[in-house]
Amino acid sequence: MKVYLDDERPTPEGWVRVYWPDEAICLLETGVVDEISLDHDLGDDARGTGYDVVLWIEEAVALRGFRPPKILVHSANSSAGEKMRAGILSITRMAG
Repeated sequence: MKVYLDDERPTPEGWVRVYWPDEAICLLETGVVDEISLDHDLGDDARGTGYDVVLWIEEAVALRGFRPPKILVHSANSSAGEKMRAGILSITRMAG
């Protein structure tokens, strides 16, 4: 399954659309996500951002042996995107 986290952009064909980090995490927990693409700014920071998903994956890999999917960032927020990519690099190193 390919998961697309975004509040505004059109969903690419073949991807499952979610709007909030908790929805993305629920799908990740199923173990069937092989690719996830993340936006950072989702319209309500109180509900979370794409970075929250990166943090969840990082913790799951470090503490529970979670096998991460391929993780992409499609955020227009350049500074947040860099922060997300740094987290993804950490995940990649841990997952080996």
